[in-house]
Amino acid sequence: MKDYVITFPGQGSQSVGMMNKFESVDVIKSSFDEASDVVGEDLWAMISSENDKINQTINTQPIMLTAGFSAWRTLKKNGANDPMYLAGHSLGEFTALVVSGVISFEDGLKIVRKRAELMQEAVPGNKGAMAAILGLDDEVVIQICNDLSDKYVLEAVNFNSPGQVVIAGHKSIIESALEKFKEAGAKRALILPVSVPSHCCLMKAASDDFLDYLGNFIFNKPKIPIVHNVDVMTHTSDADIKNALSMQLYKPVQWTRTIKYLSEKKMHIFVEAGPGRVLMGLNKRIIKDASHYSLDGIEATENFLSEITT
Repeated sequence: MKDYVITFPGQGSQSVGMMNKFESVDVIKSSFDEASDVVGEDLWAMISSENDKINQTINTQPIMLTAGFSAWRTLKKNGANDPMYLAGHSLGEFTALVVSGVISFEDGLKIVRKRAELMQEAVPGNKGAMAAILGLDDEVVIQICNDLSDKYVLEAVNFNSPGQVVIAGHKSIIESALEKFKEAGAKRALILPVSVPSHCCLMKAASDDFLDYLGNFIFNKPKIPIVHNVDVMTHTSDADIKNALSMQLYKPVQWTRTIKYLSEKKMHIFVEAGPGRVLMGLNKRIIKDASHYSLDGIEATENFLSEITT
C-alpha cells in the first residue's frame, strides 16, 4: 500500500445528517453508541435530526471526535495500513491522539467535553466572536489586527491556507473591523457562527485549567507520529503532548505550515477522515501537486482504498 497522511476535521465541519453516507456501516453506529454512553447524551440523535444541539460546543466536540474516529475505524476494518503521519485541525488533533493510541476513545471523549466546558466558560455570553478573512496575505491580516487591537482583543488565529485566515477576539471589535479588511482588499470578511473565540489570548485561563485537567490522564507514546497545530512538531512525551494541547487553546492553528511540513517529509497523499470536505479543500490549496481525498462516506472510503492499493 502507498504511504499517506490522515487529517481530522474540527469544529465547523459538523452538520445534520453528516454521517449519512456511512449509515449502513455498523462500526459508525456502534462508535456513536459508545460515545453516547460516555457523555450521557444521544449523539446519533443530535446529528440525525434538525436541532440546535449539534452546534453547541459542549456537544460538537465529542460529536466530531466520534465522527473522525469512526471513519478511521471503518478504514481499518476495510484493510487499510496505518498512515505515516496524523494531523488534526484544532479539535481534530484529539481524534489523532485516539487513533495513535495516546489516549483511549473514552478518555478522549471526557477530555474534549471538559475542553468545551472550559472554552465556553472563558468568555461570558456573547462577548467573543470569530471571522474568516479571505483573499489577503497572512502578514496583512496580522498587521490590521495589531493596528486595531488597542482596547480589545483582535488576533489572527487560524492560518488555514494561503489567502484564508480566521481572526478571533472580542465581538465588538471584530464586527467593526470587517470593513477594514475589505478596504485592504479582502474578497470576503464574514462572521463565523460560533460564540467561543478560540485560539486567542482570551482562552489563556481556560488553557491553564485544561492543563491541570490533563494531569488526570496518562498519555502514551504515539504509535503514529502526530504533527501538532501549535508548533508544527511531533512530540512523544506525556508532558510535551499535554503542553501542546494546552497552548493550542490560546495560540494560532498553523495549518498551512503543518501541511507544508508533511509535504517536506515526502508525503504526497492526504486524506481527510470525517464529515465534510473542508480540510481536503484547504490541503489542495496548500499543496497543489499532491493527491487529496475525503473519507466522508463508505463509497469514498472504498475508492480511497482502491487508489492506495494499486
